[in-house]
Amino acid sequence: MLFFSIFHNTMTLSLKPIVFFFLLSTLFFSITQQVSISLNTTTLSKSGDSVLIQWSGVDNPSKLDWLGIYSPASSEHRNFVGYVFLSKSPSWESGSGSVSIPLVNLRSNYSFRIFRWTEAEINPKKRDHDQNPLPGTKHLLASSQELGFQQGRGPEQIHLAYTDREEEMRVMFVTEDGDERRVRYGEREGELGYVAVARVGRYEREDMCDSPANSSVGWRDPGFIHDGVMKNLKKGVKYYYQVGSDSKGWSATHSFVSRNGDSDETIAFMFGDMGTAAPYSTFIRTQDESISTIKWILRDIEALGDKPAFISHIGDLSYARGYSWIWDQFFNQIEPVASKLPYHVCIGNHEYDWPQQPWKPDWSWSVYGKDGGGECGVPYSLKFNMPGNSSEQTGTRAPATRNLFYSFDMGSVHFVYISTETNFLPGSKQYEFIKRDLEFVNRTKTPFVVFQGHRPMYTTSNEIRDGPMRERMQKHLEPLLVNNNVTLALWGHVHRYERFCPLNNFTCGSLGIAGEKWKAYPVHVVIGMAGQDWQPIWKPRDDHQDVPIFPQPIRSMYRGGEFGYTRLVATKEKLTLSYIGNHDGIEHDKVEILASGQVLNGGVSTYNEHNDLNNDETTRKGKVESNFSVFVKGASILVLGAFIGYVLGFISHVRKGNVAGNSWTPVKSEET
Repeated sequence: MLFFSIFHNTMTLSLKPIVFFFLLSTLFFSITQQVSISLNTTTLSKSGDSVLIQWSGVDNPSKLDWLGIYSPASSEHRNFVGYVFLSKSPSWESGSGSVSIPLVNLRSNYSFRIFRWTEAEINPKKRDHDQNPLPGTKHLLASSQELGFQQGRGPEQIHLAYTDREEEMRVMFVTEDGDERRVRYGEREGELGYVAVARVGRYEREDMCDSPANSSVGWRDPGFIHDGVMKNLKKGVKYYYQVGSDSKGWSATHSFVSRNGDSDETIAFMFGDMGTAAPYSTFIRTQDESISTIKWILRDIEALGDKPAFISHIGDLSYARGYSWIWDQFFNQIEPVASKLPYHVCIGNHEYDWPQQPWKPDWSWSVYGKDGGGECGVPYSLKFNMPGNSSEQTGTRAPATRNLFYSFDMGSVHFVYISTETNFLPGSKQYEFIKRDLEFVNRTKTPFVVFQGHRPMYTTSNEIRDGPMRERMQKHLEPLLVNNNVTLALWGHVHRYERFCPLNNFTCGSLGIAGEKWKAYPVHVVIGMAGQDWQPIWKPRDDHQDVPIFPQPIRSMYRGGEFGYTRLVATKEKLTLSYIGNHDGIEHDKVEILASGQVLNGGVSTYNEHNDLNNDETTRKGKVESNFSVFVKGASILVLGAFIGYVLGFISHVRKGNVAGNSWTPVKSEET
């Protein structure tokens, strides 16, 4: 009767047809949808714990019905942090179902909402990073109660870093308030007698320079960032530590091995462009492959025993692109390794680039764009604190951009980090730092020099946009590398692995293996294959630009599309860089370099005898394993099971495949 009454009154008032159909549609959803939604808990203990969300009563279920994830709980409908289609539940067609989603503590409550979305309401202008349409929020079917995180469990997002002093170790972490937090540490797990007070800082929405970072859809409270330094550490000793306070709770106990300047041995795990995984779809692409990268590095860490090592992530860290909660996902994901080993970084385009960045010369219009998502380097600058004091003013109210260029010694290797996003030309502060730093390396103490930056000086990918920048790097920076006998130059940005011959001005130097004269040119290696799955093509055909061909110039010794990371092991006699593949955790390529600079196997890899990309590394034979690889394979059996449990608890319950299950197809592109 209610329906006919409204129909009669509508016709009597002679309303326009569009108004009539709007009322009819509204009435339909109000009287037919009796959807209920419930949670198995309203309190989670820590980041990574899962909530089970159940629903029932969805009439005429559609593959476009979806569950929105909100934090803060009171966010507007359009400001979700993520979404999952109800069709991810096996029983969705019955109108009932459930999904389990691991959540990261965003320091505010979560809520969940179910919406109906129709084909007719798809808005072609509202799309995610993969060009899939973002779901509409016009028809709300149900809302859940709020969910929060247990108080008193201590800080999260713990990560270590070296300072300028060998006897120190920095630890940073995040809390929900700015109250005092401390670091307590010691040589025995139950006797943490040393205490350091952590300084605290934060950034505000007004510090962001553009959208989405400063918009309602992208901004979330980042919490308070604490920075403590453990001092007077003995060389090469295992220390235990906790962070927190008596009133607000302490973290779990973690451990690390301090630096040892008397040791010749150097171990590092190095990669670029990893990103982070998310258990739901969101406005941007996230990187599922990053899970495997962390898994295998954790395997290697466990195999080290009590040897010091560190991690080097050379740009494009979280790929947050202005969506604040992605940073929280990233730090939660790396904590199992970053709480054990110092996690060192340099800035990439996705941390920094924005249209009004201070240094943007006229030749760089194709180089520096909007890749930073309006963050303009602020989260990067405050969430990390690298050695040195390099910084550049932003020209806005935002704090200066930090962590741009620095160096430190580790065992027999001198490591140098630079910024490809800020001025590196002669006359700049960065150029003068690079020149001075390389000229004064103590080659007796550290016979090897490893130089690192985000955008590569050399690549054979079809990355034409960075051409003007590479030309200037080759003109101004390459002579510094060659004249100062840099051993390795490591780069990211291109999401492949590619190793070059000892190189100067596009020319391979002689290896001297047959007794001929040789020159110690740097070996350039692109290592941007840690997680981001935008993949480049190597070169298009001249007559058909959309069809790639795969010529591999003689200077390119090995290149492959396998995700993974590199492992550096050095003594004073020899440095070895190995490329570890994520699909099997074993070595796929390596280069060995003597302290003299002579490259032992800088030619074609065992796997790449014909310089042919089509000789895929998964089918090549004769794989060479280092002693370290053999050792870690045994340890991996013990570690893998424990880590799989962690991964399943945090990620695997709900994968981003929920999009593909609803006919949205992820795409790949040349984007870097």
